[in-house]
Amino acid sequence: MLQIKKMRCDHVLDFAAEELKKYLRMMMPEGGDVAISTEPDAKDGFRLGLLEDFGLPFEGEDKRIDDVVHVDTQEDGGILAGSNPRSVLFAVYRFLKLHGCRWLYPGVDGEFIPVTELKPQSYHKMADMRFRGHCNEGAESQTAMLETIDLYAKQELSVYMLEFKIPFSYYNTYYSHLRNEANRTPEPVSEQQVLQWKRQCEAEIAKRGLMFHDMGHGWTADPFGMITGDRRGWKNGTRKPTEEQRSVLALMNGKRDLYRFDPQWTNLCYSQPYVRTTIADSVVSYAEKHSNVDYLHVWLADLDNNHCECEECQKMRPSDWYIMIMNEIDEKLTAKGIDMRIVFIAYVDTLFAPEKVTINNPERFLMLYAPISRSYSSSIDGSSVIPEAKPYVRNNWKAPVGAEEAFAYVREWQKTWHGPCITYEYHFWRHQYHDLGCIEIARRIYEDIRGMKELGLQGFIEDGSQRSFFPNGFAIYTYAETLMNISLTFEEIKEDYFSHAYGEDWQQVAAYLESMGKAFDFAYLAGEKSLDRSISKRYNPGMRENLSRAPEIAASERALAKTHMAMPTRPQTVSWRLLVRHAEYAERLAKIMMEKCVGHEDLAREMGEEFIRDFGKYEYEIERYFDHGLAMGSVEVMLRSSADFVFVI
Repeated sequence: MLQIKKMRCDHVLDFAAEELKKYLRMMMPEGGDVAISTEPDAKDGFRLGLLEDFGLPFEGEDKRIDDVVHVDTQEDGGILAGSNPRSVLFAVYRFLKLHGCRWLYPGVDGEFIPVTELKPQSYHKMADMRFRGHCNEGAESQTAMLETIDLYAKQELSVYMLEFKIPFSYYNTYYSHLRNEANRTPEPVSEQQVLQWKRQCEAEIAKRGLMFHDMGHGWTADPFGMITGDRRGWKNGTRKPTEEQRSVLALMNGKRDLYRFDPQWTNLCYSQPYVRTTIADSVVSYAEKHSNVDYLHVWLADLDNNHCECEECQKMRPSDWYIMIMNEIDEKLTAKGIDMRIVFIAYVDTLFAPEKVTINNPERFLMLYAPISRSYSSSIDGSSVIPEAKPYVRNNWKAPVGAEEAFAYVREWQKTWHGPCITYEYHFWRHQYHDLGCIEIARRIYEDIRGMKELGLQGFIEDGSQRSFFPNGFAIYTYAETLMNISLTFEEIKEDYFSHAYGEDWQQVAAYLESMGKAFDFAYLAGEKSLDRSISKRYNPGMRENLSRAPEIAASERALAKTHMAMPTRPQTVSWRLLVRHAEYAERLAKIMMEKCVGHEDLAREMGEEFIRDFGKYEYEIERYFDHGLAMGSVEVMLRSSADFVFVI
């Protein structure tokens, strides 16, 4: 009987041992039971522990952050070790991967577990990126949340972030079945239910020892009684700010009021000491109550060019006032003996570095670079020419588009901020729906990770849907594998994923998807190739011929998929069946965009509305993999005119 022996008592090691036992039983279904015990002096069996439990060196800088994974095993035992409990869990998953296991999609249907005997394995690796994470976004179901927390740990991502005090809008989009009311009856959920679900997610994150990043937006609203969980009342005018609340709002055009009727989008008068102290006190109170948080994100409002124009606020940049708040938070946390890390963000107006104020205690903070406006049709690397950052003009600046142009603002921050910086990216937000083949967005992720590493950044958090697996999970897989080991080639990762997901005909699938991506043209769908933006961001008659190839490719994709509907493994069956739905999605969208590109705006919009209704009939079938709410919101964005204000979760 195989033995698993934990070298110390730790709840993450407990979970790691149970995971190892489960998959050993699956790999060797006639192998009998696997015993688990805690034996600090064990010399045999599969021994799970920290590097120091085995006298192994640690080559990183901070054991809490740097993940070192060590595997040294024989047929009946050996060492599975890590620099921290989370890394021990990763060592278990890496040991299983070395035996052929793969986790290709969320849930049990995504598990590729071979039946095999154990063999000697040797592996030692420190993750190339320290922070490897994901943040909730899109239309969330609790099932999807729990399954992706599990999946991302198996893919050795070290960070999971839950945005907002109560992420009601994300959950509400799913449970109200926004954009699919014709096919599904709304299932209302309360803020209390969502809060309970968030706590459940936190427990699952802790079970795996992942670094928990919390909050983000909301600090400019919640401390002043403008709760942002359910924002409908503000938007429809049934809720309005009191006079006291108005007094702290940013002065714009001579008036203090909500920006676009939403507290979450509204900045405050940060020159008021009362405003800064109220935010700081709220952050400290939250930190006291939520000691399970590893990194607490404190961001400002969620839109640009809406900062206070009062005489005092104009004396400094928004980032200067922002860093004053950070320093006050640090002082208050230090006084209370709370060592929680705080994350400040270079986002919209705070992309522009402060000129007068600096962080007093760098040990407390992590900088998050969030280039939400950047183009994802090109990548950035160490050889990229970084231009000069443009000067800040209050409430009259244009967001950077090119990846190099956006990164210029990080360079300005780094003149005074010498601490760690990671990037908050949006590949898995709307941008994933600009790549109908899923190959190009994966390549962009691969190149961006390598490039940001060269430029000195220490990690990624992706703001994106938990259901980014349509037509497959190659992009997420590429993200996780590259963050762990940037020396892997893109082709190695592609063959690994596709061969496991589709079997021996994987190359045909990859070729079809590559062709499909080229037929749509990522940059065109992203609105970057318009010949006349006064018509629309996607007016380009020359694209019609390219788009006309998509239905033929879809027909070939569908025909091939229908010959592979029952495969030897469950994830392969899932993969091929998803291709059938993907072919229809691509075919329908191509016909819509063929009208859009020549300026038939009304016809394209009418066809798009019909497509959204019709394709919704498949949501229940494929919702584990496909985020109907976010995907169709992205289609709506493609079909709008360039003048429309667009903000889609």
